[in-house]
Amino acid sequence: MTEPASISDSDLVLRPAGERFHSERGWLNSWHSFSFAGHHHPDWMGFGPLQVINDDVIAAGQGFGMHPHRDMEIITVMVEGQLNHRDSMGHSGVIHAGDVQRMSAGTGIVHSEVNEGDVPCRLLQVWIEPDELGLSPSYEQRQIAIGTDWTPLIAPNQPEVMAIARPVQIWRAQPPVGAELPLPAFGDENAWIQMIDGNAELTGEAANAPIQLGRGDGIGLLKSTTHCSLRSSSGSSSDRCDALLFLLS
Repeated sequence: MTEPASISDSDLVLRPAGERFHSERGWLNSWHSFSFAGHHHPDWMGFGPLQVINDDVIAAGQGFGMHPHRDMEIITVMVEGQLNHRDSMGHSGVIHAGDVQRMSAGTGIVHSEVNEGDVPCRLLQVWIEPDELGLSPSYEQRQIAIGTDWTPLIAPNQPEVMAIARPVQIWRAQPPVGAELPLPAFGDENAWIQMIDGNAELTGEAANAPIQLGRGDGIGLLKSTTHCSLRSSSGSSSDRCDALLFLLS
């Protein structure tokens, strides 16, 4: 990740936090970056293979009962609290803050996600289309320490990193205010940045001005962008920003 990238306004797809779809059930407060459940807009049907980014807060003692999935790669990034997972493959356990869970639904899986803790939990759930349909279901979960630089969560062909059934890479970083993180050169791939918390500026040689990003904002960067960086900035109660970076193919 030594090659930085550059951007112009025409290379960007901005998804402000407040313009996302919103669902509220009393026990669930969920913001959807793309069309999901009863929310639908033809302009927001995903970003390439990236189909879902749901930013969920689930009340203590509540959650999703057993429900099915098929032919989808599902990644859960736990931000706060805990979530109890059970599935039809026999897995049963707790996903804690800092954990990343990946699940290949493949030919079919049934699972539940319930907050059995004493306080609300927050998570980002991501759905990505697999390269192939009808794969065998699989499941994996890891605790991943996040540093100030891009920390890999998902990557192909790296034995120490989880992989999904598509050569997608996902990183997370928590740089302190003032730190600047170059983005990789994307080549023939698109990228998406999703802000989990804090504030940052996306800067680039060809941009008219830095693009301000805050909690919940998302931005897509189209192919062939070069020389751009994410700079953690002040303006929130946090002393650092928290961001996900997707490299999509």
